[in-house]
Amino acid sequence: MITLAEGLRLPTNGLDYTILAIYFAVVLGIGFAAKRSVKTSLDFFLSGRSLPAWVTGLAFVAANLGATEILGMAANGAQYGAYTVHWYWIGAIPAMVFLGLVMMPFYYGSKVRSVPEFLLHRFGPSSHLLSSIIFAVSSVLIAGVNLYAMAIVLEALLGWPEWVAIVVAGFFVLAYITIGGLSSAIYNEVLQFFVILAALIPLTIVGLKRVGGWDGITDSLTTSHGGDFLTAWGGTGIGESNPLGANWLTIVLGLGFVMSFGYWTTNFAEVQRALSAKNLSAAKRTPLIAAFPKIFIPMVVVVPGLIALVMEPSLGKTKDGLQYNDAIPVLMRDLLPNGVLGIAVTGLLAAFMAGMAANVSSFNTVFTNDIWAAYLKKGREDAYYLKTGRVVTAVGVLIGMGTAFIASSFSNIMNYLQTLFSFFNVPLFVVFIIGMFWKRTSAAAGFWGLLSGTVAAMVNYFWFYKQGIIAIPSDQGANFVSSIVAFVVGAAVMFVITLVTKPKPAESLAGLVYGTRSPGMEELPAEGDDAWYRKPALLGWGAVVLAALCYIPFSF
Repeated sequence: MITLAEGLRLPTNGLDYTILAIYFAVVLGIGFAAKRSVKTSLDFFLSGRSLPAWVTGLAFVAANLGATEILGMAANGAQYGAYTVHWYWIGAIPAMVFLGLVMMPFYYGSKVRSVPEFLLHRFGPSSHLLSSIIFAVSSVLIAGVNLYAMAIVLEALLGWPEWVAIVVAGFFVLAYITIGGLSSAIYNEVLQFFVILAALIPLTIVGLKRVGGWDGITDSLTTSHGGDFLTAWGGTGIGESNPLGANWLTIVLGLGFVMSFGYWTTNFAEVQRALSAKNLSAAKRTPLIAAFPKIFIPMVVVVPGLIALVMEPSLGKTKDGLQYNDAIPVLMRDLLPNGVLGIAVTGLLAAFMAGMAANVSSFNTVFTNDIWAAYLKKGREDAYYLKTGRVVTAVGVLIGMGTAFIASSFSNIMNYLQTLFSFFNVPLFVVFIIGMFWKRTSAAAGFWGLLSGTVAAMVNYFWFYKQGIIAIPSDQGANFVSSIVAFVVGAAVMFVITLVTKPKPAESLAGLVYGTRSPGMEELPAEGDDAWYRKPALLGWGAVVLAALCYIPFSF
């Protein structure tokens, strides 16, 4: 169950609730301010492609930094130790750089409104419709997880009834997205990014002081969990055992390649922020700017999980006691005074709302443009689709309220999210990467590669892993294997079908396949964007080198 243990009620007072109230008022104020710029469906769904790179970059990282990541990665830190840094330095940064340097020119240059729309141009209607349905389903599943997990947290920490927390948070997300569209979501995500840091940084500093700094963590956890628990690669040799249940090969291939590239390069909840940038240069820099704060997020998410394990060694040890998901709430309860506690609760709430808003705003775009307008109600005036987008936003929030209960079988919510990514994002990545780099790939290959990869991941997880046919030590290890299976099966099916079917005409692939160009891809940087410190290649490779250097303290 995604639940928090009894006894986590926080000693909140009027000051804490005042901070919460101010935050909610600012959120709605941003929504109403953004409303003035929403006059067309492009304004509503993609902010009129008008936002600067620093705004879209911070929104990009904030959209990912939902409370499911904060609670989930802190839980991973407590459960798996320093191995959790792999989700950032090998499981995010290289893929974010690849998105910015290689894939954004295709996305932005082709002027698509969504990731599935790119598949429409590259492969045709069958792949487009299938990917749209897959993405719509995964979006509401993930949005629902954020909403339900937030309700559970507020019930445990503040004593709010679960239904009250769901209605209150759902209403505010619904209100500011419906009123101001994507611009409202993005500017709120920028605000939420700083609110989240204002909550996590004091929590980490006070926690480190309480346990005696990093030396205190090392002494305690090395004694209780062994020397490899605080290393990134110790015990990951093939045939060796470790808490993660994965070896270096499945980490590098499963997480570092197929799962991370599948998520970061095809997840429209992230890519949508880059598509809203004011020009191609800003779009390319969006994930690259986001990569730098992403590198340091483990310091305020994973480290608190380790601190919580030192302070509460019983975490995850008993079924009815404190669970790994309780790591952050335990620290909030035990370390923070009133006022700072209010900021922490507000930061946690902001994180839930950021994660939910990212998925709801991407859901309304894909459903309206790629399903409703493309196949059900074609050729209507723009005002009709703008109104439809607002209605679909409400529908997405309501569906999200129901879908999250599916996650109740997972004690670590990050396991659940990674399972979804292996099912939905990895097969999409297979189709994108082969379609972008192999001109011969046919429309039929795109459809069957996507379908077979999705089915293969589900069969591996539900049949081979859950039925015990193959022995995998953990859910995360199973997700890595499912990702590899999805990639290999999808790629093999695409290769075979391509050889026996006709490719699309070469002239229809301009700007869609590597080595071809469209007019949008030849756009020159705006004045100022050509400065040396804004060069995408410098930003990208700088982020990769910095992430690699971060491994050094965790390698011994």
